[in-house]
Amino acid sequence: MELLKVHGSMNTFFLYEGDDREDFPHLTKRLAALDPEIDGLLTVSPSQRANAKMRVFNTDGSEASMCGNGLRCVARFVCEREGIEQAVIETMKADLAVQKEPEIDAGVEMYGVEISPVSFQLADLPMAFEAHAEWRQQALPFIDADIPFTAVAVPNPHLIGIVGKDLQKDPSHQEKWAAYFNGDNPYFSDGVNLSYVTPLKEGIFVRTYERGVGFTDACGTAMTASALVSCLAGIVPFGDVSVYNPGGMVNCSVKSDGGEYQLKLSGNASYLGVYRFDANEKLEMVKQTDEQSAYERFIEKISGATAELR
Repeated sequence: MELLKVHGSMNTFFLYEGDDREDFPHLTKRLAALDPEIDGLLTVSPSQRANAKMRVFNTDGSEASMCGNGLRCVARFVCEREGIEQAVIETMKADLAVQKEPEIDAGVEMYGVEISPVSFQLADLPMAFEAHAEWRQQALPFIDADIPFTAVAVPNPHLIGIVGKDLQKDPSHQEKWAAYFNGDNPYFSDGVNLSYVTPLKEGIFVRTYERGVGFTDACGTAMTASALVSCLAGIVPFGDVSVYNPGGMVNCSVKSDGGEYQLKLSGNASYLGVYRFDANEKLEMVKQTDEQSAYERFIEKISGATAELR
């Protein structure tokens, strides 16, 4: 089996092209055991209604409905495979438009992807809290009276809190509640991605504890949902939002039209190397790219924007 190792904002995956297989959950867990750097497996298979179909498997073997960072990598793979600059990718909940974009820095390939659908209905996460149908910009008293939280599905389930710098510098508070919400609890029967958002001079910073993964360098749907929540809270204006994360920076476009929201996530889609996974479950790299050095130069250039959180 040939695998391509890729990342979007250091959210790292193996990408496999081929027909759907029943053993993808087991395969993902085996690959994660052999390479602890990865956050999951992306699969690219034929679609009857789009250019390709994407599935996403977390390191614990669970399947996610979407992955914004992974979708950028799949977008690049499909566009380069077919010699096009725009495509439509079938995902679990929607067929999403993707496109090639100008390089953000020399040698850093960029792709923009649609993030949809958007729902604030707690039933769509699902989340159960008393008799509420939605939860927007309100504290959850059992967590902290000073943190406004918003629950939103895009379509992955997200709980997003706006916090000060102290809770970004020390993630133990976030880890405690994320671990609780992704275990046996009365609020999230299927778990949830928990993000803490902090305003910056040039945008926002987002740290995410991802369901089925744990703390991750970046989560594409979380960054996009956090940009939307930040716009609704008045932290940043609607339009293009610079979203920084432990793995780098992306741009999220947030547009509002009569209560309907159009979201696009733009960022790097980097190739790290080609790997072979054989019948004896041996994983070895057969070709390495030089794209990571270009991405690291980009990270160095933007590092000043998050200096206040270090």
